[in-house]
Amino acid sequence: MKLHRPLISAVCLAVAVAAQAQQHLVDVIYGHKMGVALTMDVFEPAKPNGIGVIWFVSGGWFSSHDDVNPLIAKPFTDRGMTVFEVVHGSQPKFQIPEILSDVNRAVRFIRVNSATWHVDPNRLGVSGGSAGGHLDLMIGAYGGPGDPNAKDPVDRASSAVEAIACFFPPTDMVNFGSPGREPFREDTYKPFWPAFGFTDKTSKEDMDKLAKDYSPIYGVTAKFPPTFVMHGDADKLVPLQQSQELMDKLQELGVPHKLVVKKGAGHGFWLGMDKDMNQFADWFEKYLGKAK
Repeated sequence: MKLHRPLISAVCLAVAVAAQAQQHLVDVIYGHKMGVALTMDVFEPAKPNGIGVIWFVSGGWFSSHDDVNPLIAKPFTDRGMTVFEVVHGSQPKFQIPEILSDVNRAVRFIRVNSATWHVDPNRLGVSGGSAGGHLDLMIGAYGGPGDPNAKDPVDRASSAVEAIACFFPPTDMVNFGSPGREPFREDTYKPFWPAFGFTDKTSKEDMDKLAKDYSPIYGVTAKFPPTFVMHGDADKLVPLQQSQELMDKLQELGVPHKLVVKKGAGHGFWLGMDKDMNQFADWFEKYLGKAK
């Protein structure tokens, strides 16, 4: 599809305005893996309020610096929040355990270096969409203390976060849209096999186990962070049921939660998400607004 010149100009102008409203630090290194750097971009507001928002740049567990976007950060930096857009090791080269290692490392790195960006280490939230939302919830379920004996001080820090706000996340890959439906047995979801380490030779037992291991809903406890999810009711890739099931679990455990259903929206309703993310900013202000 070809974009008309007025639309291109409008997009360029929007990016330029966003860049003026926030300081953009490119390719901040938060770790190394296999001889290469793991990086994130940092968007700093003019007057930081101590809240840090960590956005995982991930779709289908692919991650690329090309998808770092100042417009994602702007609704948060406009409120004084510092935004970290984190790029992780991407499938098919890297699988979910390695990807989770990267995002946990990113949270730890931000916490240890929080003073550099005038962020309170106890006021960190995570955000993202689709696979990025899945990683948010995995951090919520399994993030926690580091290794007190680690040589690297970053590895000693906690990767727990204090709030979550995300779009259309997969939460239960054992009951995906209906009881007992496992998506990875369907051709539509084969492009995501490498992230889970699946091949045509993977046994049913192994596929069942990994699908459950990497479904964040099975790690939800009463200590789960306050969680806000936005999901379209016409999403054919990740059923709305995934977010509804998560909300039911959080309700049962007494964890603060909110689900906004976008009528008629499919997967990846990116146009207008700046307004949607203003609601996320409200959520982070509510649960991260005061120092602990």
